[in-house]
Amino acid sequence: MTPESTPAVQLPADARLAAEAVTLGYAQRTISDNLTVRIPDGSFTVIVGPNACGKSTLLRGLSNLLSPAAGQILLDGKKIAGYPSKQLARELGLLPQSSIAPSGITVADLVARGRYPYQNLVRQWSKADATAVAEALAATNTTSLSTRLVEELSGGQRQRVWVAMALAQQTSVLLLDEPTTFLDIAHQIELLELFRALNQDGRTLVAVLHDLNHAARYATHIIAMKDGQVMAEGHPREIITAELVERVFDLPNVVIEDPVTGSPLVIPLGTAAP
Repeated sequence: MTPESTPAVQLPADARLAAEAVTLGYAQRTISDNLTVRIPDGSFTVIVGPNACGKSTLLRGLSNLLSPAAGQILLDGKKIAGYPSKQLARELGLLPQSSIAPSGITVADLVARGRYPYQNLVRQWSKADATAVAEALAATNTTSLSTRLVEELSGGQRQRVWVAMALAQQTSVLLLDEPTTFLDIAHQIELLELFRALNQDGRTLVAVLHDLNHAARYATHIIAMKDGQVMAEGHPREIITAELVERVFDLPNVVIEDPVTGSPLVIPLGTAAP
């Protein structure tokens, strides 16, 4: 069944992607039950929470990598499972938590795989594809690596190459599972600045991040999860409080204003604090 033949569900005007009363899990283990999440269109949404709280599981559900046992994942009001794979890949891109490149592949060839959804028997490689790849390499500062083998790169370099492949896909929605993994602090900020620029350019981004202060600085919308459920969601300045951080992370803390951006800045007190 195609999405066109599936009756549409009425979502709020500001949400294209949503999980409606879903149950998500693996085998006999349920991670989230009766979970409803709606991603504001045009937002940079960041999902935060302690380890094993269901952040990446939710992202896998939203990306159609994990089918819900109950409820439904919707894109533009239609069940995401009903989309043909190439059509979905032109709408929604995913950077998974861990990716393995084929042995012997160059950076340029890997990034070019982001153009697969646009290829068919009639339409082969085009100037538009070459331009998309060149722009993705430039945006991630990996142009100089284009002839290198992916297996020769450092962990941080490989992560930026995978981001480039996702960007080459040129989707309006981009899902990112721990995209700053393996990156040093300078490259983390560089990548987050890129994501903010993409968001300001009109893309909807959904990312799982472990660094709460990065989330508070760059997100326009935060979803805080614990034990498979949403504890709070909204703009960082509205929901990031010391009380919420302690309730979600079991971490005594104070929240102050970031002196550079004015966003909430979480300062852990630690066990030695009075």
